[in-house]
Amino acid sequence: MIRGEKKCIGLIFGGNSNEHDVSISSAKTVFKAFNSEINNLRYWVKAFYINKSGDWLDSDLSEKILIGESENNKTKKYGTLNQKINFLEGVEFQDVDIWFPLLHGFNGEDGSIHGLLKFTKKPLVGCGILGSALGMDKILMKTIFSNLKIPQVNYLFFQNQDHHEKEVKNKLTSEIIKKLNFPVFVKPSNSGSSLGISKVRNQSELLQALEKAWEIDSRIVVEEGLEVREIECGIIGNLELLTSEIGEVSHENDWYDYETKYNLNNQITIPAKIDSRTTKQIKKIAIQSCKALNIYGFARVDFFLEKSSNKILLNEINTIPGFTKNSMFPMLWRASGLNIEQLVAKLVDITLDL
Repeated sequence: MIRGEKKCIGLIFGGNSNEHDVSISSAKTVFKAFNSEINNLRYWVKAFYINKSGDWLDSDLSEKILIGESENNKTKKYGTLNQKINFLEGVEFQDVDIWFPLLHGFNGEDGSIHGLLKFTKKPLVGCGILGSALGMDKILMKTIFSNLKIPQVNYLFFQNQDHHEKEVKNKLTSEIIKKLNFPVFVKPSNSGSSLGISKVRNQSELLQALEKAWEIDSRIVVEEGLEVREIECGIIGNLELLTSEIGEVSHENDWYDYETKYNLNNQITIPAKIDSRTTKQIKKIAIQSCKALNIYGFARVDFFLEKSSNKILLNEINTIPGFTKNSMFPMLWRASGLNIEQLVAKLVDITLDL
């Protein structure tokens, strides 16, 4: 099949985000999957790398990053938004039939890239602006889940406050101590890969954790820490959402921080060793929560399973989960019968409603 008869996949990666490097790793996996023998008959990939300054590189240089011939941020750039009247003027996207954005974290997974791509009038893999924004924002996500009575850990959130004021800091710490039991997790409302998150064991560690989260976002979530199992479920589909096998991540560290998430020594169990009733309930909540936030296409839904009670607690939804070799999302679907080559093709078919 000649190139003109194939679908062109516009693969966007990198980005002005603290998850820049993870995005590159994910894109390398997806790029390789689309260039496999079976997918090469249907698709060709046009790569679009966005460096840490937010500048778009041309597709040739972008592809060199994916195949390891060029280093990140060591290449020429198109120029910044301020230098162009039409931001997309220098981005040759006309050949693209369908976008596949893999921008983890803010300026991508938060709906930003979805809004931009909407103006190209090309379909994209994943959910739209609303679902992406809600899935990324922990405060709004948790508020919606609370109203729907979906079980979560006890939490507080703080926003629209001047956190530079000592009086404000004292007020927030007092409220946390009064309403939540230690340990607690302090999180930026908008971040991913556990970046900016701290586990706080006592009052003396609280202020430092708040300062760390504030470096990423002025809006903060504080959650009560429990003894839990880390359970994850993959979702794909549009009107009908399908669930993957349930997986469990076991790790030696005290909690599932950034370094732990990408540690090769983590123990992954798929399917998780849980009873059929719990499995069924987790899948039901996964679908319910995605529909509540208008999330479709693909996502990974993360749960806690409290060890003492076996109670299911919804943690969060990732609307652009990782595709690295250590990422749960492709592993969950591989265990469900879709290898990575089949998975990326399935996501395109879902988007095109094939």
